Amino acid sequence: MIKYSGLALARNALTKHQNWPAAWRNPAQKSRYDVVIIGGGGHGLATAYYLARNHGITNTVVLEKGWLGGGNTGRNTAIVRSNYLLEPNAHFYEHSLKLWEGLSRELNFNTMFSQRGMLNIAHSNSELTALMRRGNAMRLNGIDAELLSRADLMREVPLLDTSSQARYPVLGGLLQPRGGTARHDAVAWGYARAADGAGVDIVQNCEVTGIRRQQDRVTGVETNRGFIAADKVAICVAGNSSVLAGMTGLRLPIESHVLQALVSEPVKPVLDNVVVSGALHVYINQSDKGELVLGGDIDGFNSYAQRGGPHILDHVIESCLALFPTLSRLRMMRSWGGIIDMTMDGSPIISKLPIGGLYLNGGWCYGGFKATPAAGWCFAHTVATDQPHPLTAHHSLERFSSGRLIDERGAGSSPWLH
Repeated sequence: MIKYSGLALARNALTKHQNWPAAWRNPAQKSRYDVVIIGGGGHGLATAYYLARNHGITNTVVLEKGWLGGGNTGRNTAIVRSNYLLEPNAHFYEHSLKLWEGLSRELNFNTMFSQRGMLNIAHSNSELTALMRRGNAMRLNGIDAELLSRADLMREVPLLDTSSQARYPVLGGLLQPRGGTARHDAVAWGYARAADGAGVDIVQNCEVTGIRRQQDRVTGVETNRGFIAADKVAICVAGNSSVLAGMTGLRLPIESHVLQALVSEPVKPVLDNVVVSGALHVYINQSDKGELVLGGDIDGFNSYAQRGGPHILDHVIESCLALFPTLSRLRMMRSWGGIIDMTMDGSPIISKLPIGGLYLNGGWCYGGFKATPAAGWCFAHTVATDQPHPLTAHHSLERFSSGRLIDERGAGSSPWLH
């Protein structure tokens, strides 16, 4: 693993980084691997890293059709939390949060993880009761949770409109102090460098165009650079999960939608927490650069395009200003869209597929980024052992046919999840 001294940093700064070593190799792909991972985002790279670290499997290649982290990893609001109600998700996301807390040290790469606190606001008595229930469930599962009164919120978030004249009255909230944010590209780069250091090949600009199978088992993948043989193929492609699975004839219980976000022009620090309003379907936090990062609901139509409609941006901004009227004079700097794969119960699929040697890490709905470490950890276990990890035994594809759903659709800020 590469380490830089202060002298090396200064020398490369003065030479405009002309002698800066590459963080990972750019290898030519081999004709055969033990494992092919499709998708060079956070989940694919984390899976490759934990396959090497935890299971000693290094004859692995990560194939990315564009550049590393150019998909949903680079198109989200980078929120990290484990404030879930149902036990399967609560334990899984809490494991992920614990991995986040040591990830910079583990990867020897600053992921800029900031535990600034995750705050859900209640605007009605029914919402407050639901947050109390979720907070009690979190504490029973050993997860930090604090129920805040309106007076507590006035001290915790001074910018929030808690007055009696507020359009949406604020009655209280639920705080997870250990929640927060991380830097999305740093996470991808950290895992890429660590996986490369363990011997994993990472091939960019290599699009998978087909998955070859012989009877009931995969034999490799077709790419725009030729065929790659493999005993195991792992799909980690976020909003394109259905497309990749469809190459083998499988139909997944997943819909793909656009999820938009936006940032304001940068300002001095005004907001310490990540603030979420489920009733208004909006969430907001302030980046390290001073930009206010806002997100909300998915666009209602199915799409594979990384762009969306202006009506969502209008709604997000209106909802934000209902909570924080003092931000009204800020200008929007940019917006973007990512493709997310929505399952019917709001929970992910980390599972073997009915075809031998084929595995799926997908269906993350709104929870993909924060799950990155645990998803890689547990998916690597499944790929290596052909058995579900204990933390993801409930997240199998078969739950949709057996009726054992993990109905966590109330855990996000979207009306789709309510």
